[in-house]
Amino acid sequence: MRSAALRRNKSIFWSVLTTALTITILISCAFAQNPSPATPAPPTAGNGSTTEQTPPSQSTPPQAAPDDAQPAAQEPTANDQGSMFVFKKQVEEVVLHATVFDDQQHLVTGLDQAAFTVLEQGKAQKVTSFRREDVPVAIGIVVDNSGSMRDKREQVNNAVLNLIRASNPQDEVFVVNFSQNYYLDQDFTSNVNLLQTALHQVSSSGSTALYDAIVASTMHLKNNPRLDKRVLLVITDGQDNMSQETLQEAAQRLQQANGPTLYAIGLLGSGLQSSGRDALQRLASGTGGVAYFPDSLNQVDSITRTVAHDIRSQYMIAYRPSNQSAQPGYQPVVVEAHVPGYGKLTVRTRSGYYPPQPSH
Repeated sequence: MRSAALRRNKSIFWSVLTTALTITILISCAFAQNPSPATPAPPTAGNGSTTEQTPPSQSTPPQAAPDDAQPAAQEPTANDQGSMFVFKKQVEEVVLHATVFDDQQHLVTGLDQAAFTVLEQGKAQKVTSFRREDVPVAIGIVVDNSGSMRDKREQVNNAVLNLIRASNPQDEVFVVNFSQNYYLDQDFTSNVNLLQTALHQVSSSGSTALYDAIVASTMHLKNNPRLDKRVLLVITDGQDNMSQETLQEAAQRLQQANGPTLYAIGLLGSGLQSSGRDALQRLASGTGGVAYFPDSLNQVDSITRTVAHDIRSQYMIAYRPSNQSAQPGYQPVVVEAHVPGYGKLTVRTRSGYYPPQPSH
């Protein structure tokens, strides 16, 4: 009887062992067919490289690089032959910097977004962002270095330095001196001493390649990715007589979407005739800036202080154009301001823009 029980226990033992082995084999097969996911690798650290700036003592022309176009939007469309991709360049956002005056030509600050209406091609646009606080600005100082400026540069330099000192300490400024050629005598910096040194890089010789200097400086501003608000201050006593660029090309470059606001100071000189005044007026007004024509050098300092105050008092208004399929070409823009109790308000901003062209 004890032997029969022993045989029965052995039978149960082998049955349990066989079942356990079978389960183990099945589990192993399941893991072989569905391996566990690999442990994700940690993210790779970015490349912390920095861009080396041109030494202040080295005079080099700013590079007038082609427009840094944003990626084109890709939209599939169907035709009789099948489907194909059509690449369209869209304006993501238009940013306007606006100054508001009352009927006495006094600056009006402290308005809310509701006071403004933006019209593109005569159609109201929806404002996507609005700001009225002082923000850091990228400023290009472009000064005529031709022979007729020799006796004017000291007062001009002092006036420019007063503008810089009256600006936001976080502003970034570069200096271009130009005559028949243009030279970047100081790249972007907030150091007043470096800017003062660059302004005194005076040769006072040669002709006046004004439009070339403006185009190159506009592109140099655009290539600064740190600051979105951009300003050019141009000071000259003569009209262009040397540039490869034309007035039309310079104006179009300035009026690219989100281009700089240009302020110009036209000094009395034998070279600044009515056509030279008209050119500065056109370049400035198209961007929402102002062209000043002082009667004497003594007025230049007060003008630069006015420009500094103007820059600090602007509203930033941004919108996405409602008609993204508009034909390429100049898009006129009008900004209006209406506030009960203020009477007629005048808004000075850019008169329009050229949308970025698709890259080929």
